[in-house]
Amino acid sequence: MSKVTETYIDLLRHGACEGGEIFRGSTDVALSDLGWQQMRDKVAALGEVHWDHIVSSPLQRCLRFAEDLSTQRATKITVQGNLREMHFGDWEGLPHAEAKKQFPQAWTEFWESPAEASPPNGEAMPDFCQRITAELDAVVEQHQGKSVLLVVHGAVIRVMMCHFLGMPMGAMTRINVPYAGVSRFRIYHQAGKAPWVQLASHF
Repeated sequence: MSKVTETYIDLLRHGACEGGEIFRGSTDVALSDLGWQQMRDKVAALGEVHWDHIVSSPLQRCLRFAEDLSTQRATKITVQGNLREMHFGDWEGLPHAEAKKQFPQAWTEFWESPAEASPPNGEAMPDFCQRITAELDAVVEQHQGKSVLLVVHGAVIRVMMCHFLGMPMGAMTRINVPYAGVSRFRIYHQAGKAPWVQLASHF
């Protein structure tokens, strides 16, 4: 029987941001003090977890914390532009309630059929999913047998979870990803077989 190699991928969402509950998407806003604390507390709650590498979105609500953690842990960091959040088009900067009020039909379609619908003048959902899943697969391949932390965004994590678990992308809105939420995946590699993925924890 051929050797089995294990890869660990941890997905950490950024914490609360300045500006409240808005569609920030590609808008580059900073973490609030609460957001910083949420992320520090979550990493502390993980205990003595070792990461061989950190990969971050280029947006500052992810990158600033990832850089800080990289320095503290003396862990190499890579900034990957393809892991930025979805561009929400006309919804960028709007509070959620205001987007729902101004674009009622698009709002309903987006939440009921997220795999097909896209925000008005925003990034097409199929393109977004392709961008994220291709980058995730590349990270897994590049870091096979290692433990990697990805510091990314809510919609990015939902797409990744659907991809890893073989779920339809339309299920993404059924997944709760709180600020500073962590999802850990264990991936088993064996020669001649497709990688086998297991959700180890989600909190």
